[in-house]
Order: sequence, then structure tokens, then C-alpha cells
Amino acid sequence: MATQQQSAQDELNLLAAIDMVAREKGLEKDRLVRTVEEAILKAAQSVFGAGRELEARFNGETGQVDLFQYMVVVDDPSDDEREIALEDAQKFGLEAELGEELGFQIFWHPKDAKKAMAQDKEFGDLLMVKQARSQFGRIAAQTAKQVLIQRVRDDERDLIFNEYKDKKHELIKGVVRRFEKGNNLVVDLGKTEGFLPYREQTPRETWRPGDRITAFVKDIDREARGPQVILSRASERLVEKLFEAEVPEIYEGIVKIVSAAREAGARSKIAVASRDADVDPVGACVGMKGARVQAVVQELRGEKIDIVLWDRDPARFVCAAIQPAEVNKVIVDEADHRMELVVPDEKLSLAIGRKGQNVRLAAQLTGWKLDIISESKFRQMEEDAIHTLQQVPSIDEANARNLYRMGFRALEELVEASDEEIAGIPGLGEAQKVREEAEATIERLRQVRITSAREKGGELTERDRMLLVRGMTERTAQLLEESGFKTVNELAREEEDRVASRTGLGIKKARALKSGAAEFLQNEARILG
Repeated sequence: MATQQQSAQDELNLLAAIDMVAREKGLEKDRLVRTVEEAILKAAQSVFGAGRELEARFNGETGQVDLFQYMVVVDDPSDDEREIALEDAQKFGLEAELGEELGFQIFWHPKDAKKAMAQDKEFGDLLMVKQARSQFGRIAAQTAKQVLIQRVRDDERDLIFNEYKDKKHELIKGVVRRFEKGNNLVVDLGKTEGFLPYREQTPRETWRPGDRITAFVKDIDREARGPQVILSRASERLVEKLFEAEVPEIYEGIVKIVSAAREAGARSKIAVASRDADVDPVGACVGMKGARVQAVVQELRGEKIDIVLWDRDPARFVCAAIQPAEVNKVIVDEADHRMELVVPDEKLSLAIGRKGQNVRLAAQLTGWKLDIISESKFRQMEEDAIHTLQQVPSIDEANARNLYRMGFRALEELVEASDEEIAGIPGLGEAQKVREEAEATIERLRQVRITSAREKGGELTERDRMLLVRGMTERTAQLLEESGFKTVNELAREEEDRVASRTGLGIKKARALKSGAAEFLQNEARILG
């Protein structure tokens, strides 16, 4: 009895519940009413059968959902779920004609069902009230609750998405509320909560509930199962947006942040340019007595920031990005998108930075692969390259130094040089002959390495084995290693087009190296004696 009274009370409070949810969540009342009607109808079809023509209609006076079944009057019913005999309709006192559609209310609330059955037991049985009303009452209540909760959640997510979608990739302020599993941070943003994953937090920062926080809105996902607003304190975009907030020239578009690189909590670099020749972009970002940059540093809790002047000339840009180190010489390899920066011996550690941080950030900022070498090492590499070029019979020291000045650093570059390139070097001789001699020299040096490996005995390193492949040189082996091919087996297994694309070598060279690797693996025991 108590359960039935509670069920009746719940239904009577349905209208009040809908009103409360619509008001508190800011949702449309009509949309919630339709949701409840759909839920009751779905539950009715699962209990009474999908073949029945049913309608659920919300009653604003009683606060309940009335359920109706529609049947067509026929002479001889063939479908008991959709048709009623004219004789039966007349038996119950219904004025009906053949072909007319009649609507019957199904009293699924226990109190109403008993009342209907008391009036006419047979009519109640006809509508299956007695057989299914208890089961339907439970299912309907549960289904309506689940569907309503899900609809409220969906509508809330839509409201949040529409509220915050324009704030994606912008700064947002909030209050730290709590930590969740894995040190993920939940931030109160006002109308919703933001989620700051541990991976998006800065290592040296600590937060407590109640702290105010400024973060970068990394993503807003309408379809996410969990939190929709994903925040970041580790993104380089946070630095950009903080400068935009502090520097009016950036906000107005006079000064532009071209690129940014960051190791969160330690150091950032930004490259800036100006659209107005009268505006110094670096000075604008630094501000009077460093006020603007210090405001950003303070927000990032002491993170170091380098502001770099962007330049159209990649070499100049890289030299600016590697500051505070000085660069004496830049060697550009456009094919591999790489630069070698020669710095004074005493500035080497400064250029590289602590644990390589400075050169890593400079590479990220500029988009170039950067190699930092000292002046003394560069001179040694220069002498080694010249000595290697002199191994070609027709090349003396003067020609070797001339080749080096013209950009030839290795024998394979001679092999791949065109007739025009070689003809442009005075005193070098016929191009075809030079290429053939360079190719023969590569093979001769490989044989020297094979002999040395035999004399050495024992197991060879993977780098030693790679250098024994036909057509391989020190420089090519290094390039392959940097491209992910660290063993002869890996080189032999990979497709030649992928070798060419990943290393930047031509398809012809890649095919020759892959063939040489397969040949070495097949004959390794014989080659090493």
C-alpha cells in the first residue's frame, strides 16, 4: 500500500519536477515534456507490444502522462492489437461505425486502473490493464527517469558547448575546486567545470582548492563522455595568449607572434614580427622597464622567456633563435632542412643549453634541424672531409679545399653531382670520370673497413655492420640512423620508397642501399671471413 501511495505521489509531482528541472538547468519545459511522453510511449510498447498503436500525452492538470490505444472498428478483426469488432464496440456502449478509429485510455496507474476495472471488468481485460498494469507501471517509471536524466544531460552538454564554443583556443579564468584521480584538476568556470589533465599541467606549479587560475582552453568536445572543457597550462599557446593580453600591439595585429616553442615550467621562446616599420616588435613585447614580459613571467611562475626577432632569412632567424649564444658560421643543408651552427668553443655549452634545452627550443621555434658544433670540432671535420675528398685519384689538396668551399662535404655528393656542377669547379676534369673515381673510392674505403673488421674479430656494433654495406659512407650511415634505420636488417626489410622519403635520399640511392643491405645479410659470413 505504501509503495502504491509513493508511486501515485511521484506521478502527481511529475509536473513540479519538470518545472524545477527546466528552471534550474535552464532547459525548455516543452522539450522535457516531450521527453517524458516519449519515454512512457517507449515503455508501453515494450510491455503491451510494438504492434499496438499507442499515444502518450502529458496531462498538465494532473501532472501525469495519459496513455491511449487506438483501434479501427471492423466487422471481423484479423489483428487483435489494432482492430476491434463492431459488435464489441457496441457491447460497451460505444457509438461507432465500420472503419472508424476509436481511442481508449489505458489506466496504468494502480488507483485509476482499479477504478476502471470496477466499472467494467471485461473492458479492463480487453485493454490488458489487469494483465500488464503492474509491470508497465514499474517499467514506465524507470524508463521515464532514465530518459529524462539522459535528456537533461544531453541538453546541459549542448548548453555548455554553445556557451563555451567561442572560447576555444582562448584564455579563461576559474577557481580550483578539487583534485581527481591521477592528479587531474577540476576548475570551476562558473556555468560548468573545466578539466585540467595532469599532462597539461606545468611540472613546477602546485595548486590548492580555492586558488584562482588562468588557463588556455585547449578543446571543447560536445561528444566527450567526460568533461567537455579541456584546459592547459603547458601549451605554448598559453604563452602566446598571455602576451596578446599584455601587449596591445599584438591584440591590434600590429605585432604578430610568428611561432612559439616551450618546455613548460622551464623556458619558452617566441618569434615576433611587426607589420609597421616604426614599431619594434621585441620592444613592444618587453614593455617599459620589462613590465609586459614580467607580467607574463609572473603568471607562468618564473618561467624564462626569450623574445626573438623573426627574419625571412632562415639563417638569420636561426642565429637569433639560438641566443644568447653567438654563431660564427652557418652551414645550410636545404635538402635535409638542416643547419650546422658553428660557435666559439667557450660558447658551446651556452648554445646547447642545460640538457640541450636551448637548441631544442630553437629547433622547434624555427622548424629547422640544428646541429651545434664548436669551432675546433668544425675545423677537424673540415680537415677530415678534405682528406676524404683527396682519396679520389684525380683530386689533390687544392681541388679538395675548393670542393669543400663549393659545398661538397662527402664522396657521395660527388657521385650524385651533375655535369654542370662539376664543370663549374676549375681544374677538376671530366665529370663522368670524377663520378666514377668517387664511386670506386667509396668501394675501396668499404673494403678497408671490411679488412679492419676481419682483423678486429669479435662482434661488430650495428653501426660497424651498416658501414660494411655496399655504397655506404659515414655520412649516409648517420642519415639512415637519424631517420630510424639503425640496423642493416631494418634497412633491408623496408620498402625503397619509404627509405627514400624518410631519409631524403633519391629513389635510385635508396634502391642501391636496400640492395646492398640484402646482399650483405646474405653473404655476411663470407664477407667477414
